[in-house]
Amino acid sequence: MWVDNTSNLQNMSYTEKYAVLVAGGKGVRMGTAVPKQFLPLMDKPILYHTITAFITAFPDVQLILVLPQDQISYAQMVLQSFPERLDITVVSGGETRFHSVQNGLKAVGENSIVFVHDGVRPLVSADLIQRCYHQAVDKGSAIPAVAVTDSMRIIEDDDSRPIDREYMRIIQTPQTFRSDIIVPAFQQQYQSSFTDEATVVESYGTNIYLIDGERSNIKVTTPEDMVIAEALIKDRMQNA
Repeated sequence: MWVDNTSNLQNMSYTEKYAVLVAGGKGVRMGTAVPKQFLPLMDKPILYHTITAFITAFPDVQLILVLPQDQISYAQMVLQSFPERLDITVVSGGETRFHSVQNGLKAVGENSIVFVHDGVRPLVSADLIQRCYHQAVDKGSAIPAVAVTDSMRIIEDDDSRPIDREYMRIIQTPQTFRSDIIVPAFQQQYQSSFTDEATVVESYGTNIYLIDGERSNIKVTTPEDMVIAEALIKDRMQNA
């Protein structure tokens, strides 16, 4: 049974905004000693571009950076990339993404809008962030998604069968929620089925709402992704 938490939206103001940036990668697939979120992309750490997107969309956004305990010292590298002082709350991550987000949410205030974003999605646009905010205010959540363009099959034992891609969507971040929806949802017990924030919120009994994502909003996990990301940034700079 879904819980409708949107009925009182007209009577509440959600002016405060928090961006929980989850960056727990170790760079294994990237083949580097430096964790991927700190690798240079156009001479700046990947996280620099991610943070810049949020402060461009909303200069008043409050940033919460969730890092593994042994990577917290790297945060200074990111801060030094900005010409002016930047206030960021740095939080130690947990055993899983769920626990990392759970830790980050402890720094979130009441009656706010919360973005949860992969730190290694540096190409998220200010437009997408703003659209997610407005839909979350209106509906309680905004989960970016893009249509599947490849043919897809589902594996069943030693066999497989095609599935209709018309009904399939690739889920992205920032997954965006009202704080009174996401914070209590993350107080429930962890389940292995929690693959992202949307699954946590759904498990708690609240419906989620998709929003059109962006194909350029890629997650950087391999050296090939770095090449693509750099090309996309250069293209944006040329067309700015």
